[in-house]
Amino acid sequence: MAALRIFVANWRDIRHPEAGGAEVHLHEIFRRLAAGGHQVTLLASRFPGAAAEEMVDGIHTVRTGGREDFNFHVPVAWRRRFARERFDVVVDDINKIPFMTPLYVRRPILAQTHHFFRETVYREAPWPVASYVYTSERLVPWIYRGVRFATVSPSTRDELARWGIPPGRIAIIYNAVDHARYRPDPALRSPAPTITYLGRLKRYKRVDLVVRALPAILARVPEARLCMVGSGDFEPELRRLAADLGIAERVEFAGFVSEAEKIRHLAESWVVVNPSSKEGWGVTVIEANACGTPVVAARVPGLRDAVRDGESGILLDPANAATFAEAITRILEDRTLRARLTAGAIAWASRFTWDESARATESLLRRVIEDAAP
Repeated sequence: MAALRIFVANWRDIRHPEAGGAEVHLHEIFRRLAAGGHQVTLLASRFPGAAAEEMVDGIHTVRTGGREDFNFHVPVAWRRRFARERFDVVVDDINKIPFMTPLYVRRPILAQTHHFFRETVYREAPWPVASYVYTSERLVPWIYRGVRFATVSPSTRDELARWGIPPGRIAIIYNAVDHARYRPDPALRSPAPTITYLGRLKRYKRVDLVVRALPAILARVPEARLCMVGSGDFEPELRRLAADLGIAERVEFAGFVSEAEKIRHLAESWVVVNPSSKEGWGVTVIEANACGTPVVAARVPGLRDAVRDGESGILLDPANAATFAEAITRILEDRTLRARLTAGAIAWASRFTWDESARATESLLRRVIEDAAP
């Protein structure tokens, strides 16, 4: 089959300090497509110290604009430079504010999305900004009518369908894991009961629930510790909360870490937590499971798809500090439960591979191109 020329627009690339699960998903799939002979160009936002243009694992990465205004730079960059490069297909990664590519791109388009913020954006941003994001998301069914969508979970597929996107035009391409790197290593398991949160420190992620749960956990498991892996603007408030609760010495803020360090944190943990109010899927959940670490998460869209309740972890409904404290403590105290969830986590994670997700993406891209053929 002929190689494809693929253009992708996403707010961040994998080297961005705030890169999260959406960026891992994009990078792992499209670096494989690039390795398979396809030409991949990614347009993303700038960040301090970033090159304006570079090759990253075979992906031609071009950066423009910034964290707050990147969506305005996308149509300008497209018209000034990329429209004349004759790409076969454009991938519009809808992550926060849509780029509205159907209004100005005259190429076959695949819209890719993990989840929509909808009302939860009001927990994260000031009212004017939140209203702007909310209104932009509400325009998606009209602006992107006729466009095929790829999403990462049944939850987001169902949400798109409720918005009026025909289910037949929505494909699920799951987040996955690189099993060569993410694998169980009992030798790395910490001797001290370790609880890990991995992800951006944002208000809507509700990481404060785990901090609030820690005093009750320590009352039963005094040697437990909590490690926060990731960065974000919610960190100062979380540090103050830990200090106010008198547990600051039991909470580590590891910040942004390398992939090798991330894998070490997952492998040494006894349990990984995800209290987020909404996710597209939760790639860190599957990464933790692949390392043999069970997960305690809120029963919310995305996470309820990524966690097999009672098999790879525990889902909580309601999800609050008390329920997180009880579920985490059970896993830390009960060796038999922990062993059963560990075995289930490894088996569940084994179903998801980036190679398969890349093959599914290539097939979908060709279908998008065929749809647009005369």
